[in-house]
Amino acid sequence: MSSDVIFTPLKFRNLEVKNRIFRSSISGRFDNEDGSLTQTRINWESKFAAGGVGAIISSYVPVLIEGRIIAGYGTVHRDAYIPLWQKLGESVHAHGSKFIMQLSHSGRQLDVPGIHNRKRKALSSTSHKEPINGVPCQAMSKAQIDYTVNAFADAAWRAREAGLDGVELHSANGYLFSQFLSSGINDRTDEYGGSLENRARFLLEVIEAIRAKVGREFHLQVKLGAIDRNNVIPWEKKGNTLADCVQIAKWCESAGVDGIHVSSGSSFPHPLNPPGDFPLEVLAYTYDTMISSGDYGMRNYLMFRYPVLRPIFHWVWFRMKAGHPIEGISLDEARVIKAAVKIPVIVTGGFQTASVVASAIHDGVCDGVAIARSLIANNDLPKIWASGKDRPDRPCTYCNKCLVNAPKNPLGCYEEARYPDYETMVETIMSIYSTHADLKVSGDEGLLTN
Repeated sequence: MSSDVIFTPLKFRNLEVKNRIFRSSISGRFDNEDGSLTQTRINWESKFAAGGVGAIISSYVPVLIEGRIIAGYGTVHRDAYIPLWQKLGESVHAHGSKFIMQLSHSGRQLDVPGIHNRKRKALSSTSHKEPINGVPCQAMSKAQIDYTVNAFADAAWRAREAGLDGVELHSANGYLFSQFLSSGINDRTDEYGGSLENRARFLLEVIEAIRAKVGREFHLQVKLGAIDRNNVIPWEKKGNTLADCVQIAKWCESAGVDGIHVSSGSSFPHPLNPPGDFPLEVLAYTYDTMISSGDYGMRNYLMFRYPVLRPIFHWVWFRMKAGHPIEGISLDEARVIKAAVKIPVIVTGGFQTASVVASAIHDGVCDGVAIARSLIANNDLPKIWASGKDRPDRPCTYCNKCLVNAPKNPLGCYEEARYPDYETMVETIMSIYSTHADLKVSGDEGLLTN
């Protein structure tokens, strides 16, 4: 099948994207401890814009600094950061791409929480600690919920003031919205727990607050986990079904959302997100940075560190992968959700083959795809497809070494087999650290543009 459909514009209600390829939310610890942006962040985002994606969805951007998943990521909790995000937007726009800020709050899902979270329990829908790393948490009060709702609305306003093209609410993959939405996590007995309608109340209140703050003309999309599969740890409840997600998507559309972004899983990482391997031998080297992040950190580290214990974790983690494809892992769920709503639907899930993407769009399964790790492997994947190739010469191997290196090392492709030698790999990863005293727009003299 021709890949031409991939390069047709995608029109949302108030936003047009030049093609059907979105860079999905992904980044490394490229920013300052206080949440302010750096030149490295601009270099990172700009290389994907230069590679031809239609739009970049930022990595998760906390609306409150205590909502960070990892320290060293840019936030949008202060008006003073508006000019910094404006500079980043200008850099992406210089390549003809749109920039959508992904608004988030970690809740109980913390990896390297930083100084702001060191002596406080994480806020969540529940007081039941996060089951993988064992992060202690407490159920949010009504006042804390209201405060957080306003923080999301203020963050959307700052994104609009920065001249960005829209925002995405990260309501998937185990972060705070998921902790309210999921029947496997939310154990509240007030108006924010129990029925699906109650569990969706927090998300819908945020959507309402954003629309009241920025109006109907600013693009707003929501990333939803199609199926929770929350029983990664076997004794946890499975959580939401696809039917639950379909209903949530319908409520989002009625509330004024312009697009749905389909993912899967009630945590990140999750056995099915990102798809592919989970290299325990690399975690034996990198996971020590997370030992103190939760009560189960040392338990996990010992299973990664000692080969004799790895089969235990391997069984727990990999038992869910059986029978699932790697590329297009969430296409079946996207098809069902798209049939239920009238707004555009994009889907993530290991895409790097043009014919797979073109068929999904042509057959009405989705309107576009969001790609992260395959673009780390080949920043210019859209140009490769546009040249007529169905797949890159050096495709992503789905090894997920990029994922498990992230807590300790710069984000990049760590599959040595894809490079002539180790030194070339390091040079490629470090290429975004081309810094300047002042932030510059991509394309200015001396700034990496490819």
